[in-house]
Amino acid sequence: MRKQYDFSKAGPNLYARRLKKTVTIRIDDSSLDYFKRMAEESGIPYQTLINMYLRDCAATGRKLNIDWN
Repeated sequence: MRKQYDFSKAGPNLYARRLKKTVTIRIDDSSLDYFKRMAEESGIPYQTLINMYLRDCAATGRKLNIDWN
């Protein structure tokens, strides 16, 4: 390893906006099983599928219909 590095020509991290944050959420078994089955079918990790689904919901403004009656 060098004793000194030159960062004078370094630019901003273009991927910083895509960084992910670790969170803990509780998901019921049937929902988790659904995403795990989708993961097996698609070859994409289930955490990635959940993130993709949530990102799509946020991007399209999809809202859950909650009716407490």
